Amino acid sequence: MRGLSIGEAVERTGVGQATLRVWEARYGFPAPERLPSGHRRYSERDIDLVRRVVAGRATGAGLADAIERAIREVAEPARSLYAGLRQARPDLAPCRLTKRTLRALSRAIEDESLSRAELPLLFGSFQRERHYRGAEHRWRELARGAELTVAFADFQRMRSPTDGPIEIPVDAGCPLTRERAIVCDAPDHGVCLTAWEVPGAGDVTDDDRVFESIWSVEPAVVRTAARICAEIAGAQQPALVRAASRRLESPATAVAARQLTLAAAITNRTLSYVGDPRRRR
Repeated sequence: MRGLSIGEAVERTGVGQATLRVWEARYGFPAPERLPSGHRRYSERDIDLVRRVVAGRATGAGLADAIERAIREVAEPARSLYAGLRQARPDLAPCRLTKRTLRALSRAIEDESLSRAELPLLFGSFQRERHYRGAEHRWRELARGAELTVAFADFQRMRSPTDGPIEIPVDAGCPLTRERAIVCDAPDHGVCLTAWEVPGAGDVTDDDRVFESIWSVEPAVVRTAARICAEIAGAQQPALVRAASRRLESPATAVAARQLTLAAAITNRTLSYVGDPRRRR
């Protein structure tokens, strides 16, 4: 039987063995499988649930409420990367960016991922097909060295070109149609950005529209974002993401020092792109 021992579950969640056993005895949570010897084996879903409970407790929720909310969140299929990431990691602090800055940050992440990432899992949310078509040449380049590349937008149909990203259509009622995002999850490189437009901005220019945004190079955050994107894509075409499931089920392995270097590089690129009028599209 595959699965994680209780010691490995402790390492992955930060919750002690005694606490896990008490939760299981009192609340039937988590509910690991048992070997014939009686030893527990935890699944990736168990780990995700425990992490969600810890995050819920950090916001002040009672244990029973946190468990109930975590189970409800996992039971509901993901439809929004931004909301899913906020639910899984309520400790992440969003910031408000103008469209000009968000566009520069997205481009900086693309360029750094193109130059550094090897065999990444790549996901992008473009809202409208016309937005994707404007960036398609870059994403075809990104897809050449990727294990999996997926683009979400209001496409008329799903396409899986041999030389470019898989195009996943998003219906008009899906929250993802209101979000811009890029997720790059590679063995030694990880970064994610997700943003949604703040309504009621008033009479502003297109470049000054405001988006509430989260971006991170923390490996665990990037892995969570990649799992949410894979879940959204897999709801339509399970076979498309099956090959990536082994990596997504494993713990993130990016080196902290490299991630700090990556964050600095992305920030420097973003600042240069914001100040360069040739980059304003």
